Amino acid sequence: MLYDEEAVRANIRNRDGKRVYYLGKGDQLTSAARDYLARERIEILPASQARPQRYRLEGGGFLEEKPEHMTHLHSDLLVRKDHPRIVFRGKLDTLEAELILAQLDAPQVQEQLEEVLTLTRKIVACEVLGEPVQLETLCGMTEAEVRKRSHFPADYYGQPHFMPSYRDGRAIARLNRARTAAREAELAACAAFRDREAGCSRRDILQALNRISSVLYLMMIQEKGRNQ
Repeated sequence: MLYDEEAVRANIRNRDGKRVYYLGKGDQLTSAARDYLARERIEILPASQARPQRYRLEGGGFLEEKPEHMTHLHSDLLVRKDHPRIVFRGKLDTLEAELILAQLDAPQVQEQLEEVLTLTRKIVACEVLGEPVQLETLCGMTEAEVRKRSHFPADYYGQPHFMPSYRDGRAIARLNRARTAAREAELAACAAFRDREAGCSRRDILQALNRISSVLYLMMIQEKGRNQ
């Protein structure tokens, strides 16, 4: 199978504190994918090395085989599939799917949705690797600008807040589904990264998801204004 840069980015793994990419026997990489790995100094390892001799458990102990009801949290550490962080990863997967569907039904904001999709995939990678999500602007707007526009849309787009309806059309309906998926992912992140003081150990992820839902709402506002 041939893997492009996008597929490679989504499957970077952490091994002994270093980023690695496991390449299966007979699999190949595009030139762009190889350039990305070289530029990021990510080592390519044979897929045969990815399977540990035995698996660690979160509460201590080991297993020789991976049960069906368990999956990798990272590296050789297994957790149940209903672990809060695995649930969170599932919500991000849903968000990606909704964004792609929105691109089909709202072609007028296809490029902006692609930027949101790229950020969502970046969140996936940063969560798995334990790296911070770096975000300055999204769709050309800073966090402060997104907040202002989402609070006072009439001042910027001539369109006030509204409750979506089937009468608004498929594009707004799709954008709204993507927005709600982002909100669900944010709530799942709150549960997944709750610390002992009832705070959040990954505020960067929450902030990025909050920004995504707000930007999607602004796309809805603009689409509503175009339909008037």
